[in-house]
Amino acid sequence: MTDVAATDIAAYSFEKAVAELESIVARLERGDVALDESISIYERGELLKKHCEALLSAAENRIEKIRLDRAGKPVGAEPLDKD
Repeated sequence: MTDVAATDIAAYSFEKAVAELESIVARLERGDVALDESISIYERGELLKKHCEALLSAAENRIEKIRLDRAGKPVGAEPLDKD
């Protein structure tokens, strides 16, 4: 897989990357793709998977839990995983 393909994928939204990944999985599951092409699209699928994982990780890092005081009023936020 070329650096151009990786650069291309880096610009994809999560939804676009997942859609293409689903398409690749469907093609591979059908089994009607030549071996060389199967390897090529599998490698692209790996790049798409890594891109999706990175986007999900970034989204998780942005999510915060709202802290409430005893009266139930918001008083701030903290990372979601902090407990």
